[in-house]
Amino acid sequence: MVFGRRPRAPLLLARFSGLRRGACGRAMAPPRCFALELPGCTLAHFAVGDEAPGARPDPGVAALLGPPGRSYSLSVPVAGGAGCAARVRAARLHQRLLHQLRRGPFRRCQLRRLLCYRPGGGPGGLQHGFLLHDPRDSPDTRSALLALLDACPEAPRPRLAEFSGDPLCRLWQLPWERRDGQGWRQLGRERVVPVPEPALHPTVPDLPSSGVFPRREAARAVLEACTSFIPEARAVLDLVDQCPEQAQKGKFPVIVMEGLDATGKTTVTQSVSDSLKAVLLKSPPSCISQWRKIFDDEPTIIRRAFYSLGNYIVASEIAKESTKSPVIVDRYWHSTATYAIATEVSGGLQHLPPAHHPIYQWPRDLLKPDLVLLLTVSPEERMQRIEGRGMERTKEEAELEASSIFRQKVEVSYQRMENPGCHMVDASPSREKVLQMVLSEIQNNCN
Repeated sequence: MVFGRRPRAPLLLARFSGLRRGACGRAMAPPRCFALELPGCTLAHFAVGDEAPGARPDPGVAALLGPPGRSYSLSVPVAGGAGCAARVRAARLHQRLLHQLRRGPFRRCQLRRLLCYRPGGGPGGLQHGFLLHDPRDSPDTRSALLALLDACPEAPRPRLAEFSGDPLCRLWQLPWERRDGQGWRQLGRERVVPVPEPALHPTVPDLPSSGVFPRREAARAVLEACTSFIPEARAVLDLVDQCPEQAQKGKFPVIVMEGLDATGKTTVTQSVSDSLKAVLLKSPPSCISQWRKIFDDEPTIIRRAFYSLGNYIVASEIAKESTKSPVIVDRYWHSTATYAIATEVSGGLQHLPPAHHPIYQWPRDLLKPDLVLLLTVSPEERMQRIEGRGMERTKEEAELEASSIFRQKVEVSYQRMENPGCHMVDASPSREKVLQMVLSEIQNNCN
């Protein structure tokens, strides 16, 4: 659509906030809602359908959806039933689309994280996707998107829509559909309206089946769906199946050491193990750590299933060793959960699940430690240590460095873990002083 002139922002926002259902709008109950991640890790919510009472427009939404330029949404539906196989396929397609949208004709476009959800919907109703904003409104962008979808063999295909304004400064979504033998065509248009932010981030209901697995079988089902394209998944499952369903701790204490990279965790963990004449275990355990790189390159649902099952393998080792001596564990379930929460919950700290939410509870079928210690240092000191060590950065470590918000979400998620919670230890002093503080914590809590 060609505009004679660019509408003024106040007018656009006024129209956006005062929209009413028109003849071209489609009544939907409930409407399809979207959570759009804006600069600064803020979230804006809008819907396609009827306007929700009391909602206020977000200037960021109007700036991205309206002129100048043109925006496109691309979402990945989950096939009927929302079983593990469907979730895995959707997650892998979403990741592949992300890689493709960062290359070629899309490099000049702005790419933002977009979630499609139903208000009050339960697990399985979430769709992950992207908002692609082309500031030039080039027809080549639309052509490249349609060609990208034509190349997707998966069924169902990703859903494409574009956003447009009109001379009255209203905003519309125009969905595209591919008809076999007839190419692509637009299916009318639907009104874009503001909606209030939900009380809980829309990804949270999905977390128990997509990243923070509450029991072993939930994680196992995910890797079972991966065996056809990740041969190592079968090897992991075979090792898990050799573990007891409910490992029991022995009479000696079990202490878990947690912390971000470069907090001194590895050094302190080894020193504590030596001081207590304890067995030192790591998660993931050595029997599967050789495959970490393979699973680290996969989407969150697969990556976290791998680490979750690694915890159950470690639990069987803990059960055996804690009958003979104290056990120190270098990372355990808390690491798996906190990184999944921080990765999947878009936006800032305020969008994390609130304290005491069930997502922060320890799995009932996983052997529980006696004490969890979380080593902390300031962000500045941690960066100095990383640079001084010249350590190789993992994908998550790179994100910790690039985004202070992501790091804070990891830290706050650690602090909200319960049953057991994390005991904080300042790891900034000398190595000897930190060791003394850790040993004191163990003596006070494990006797």
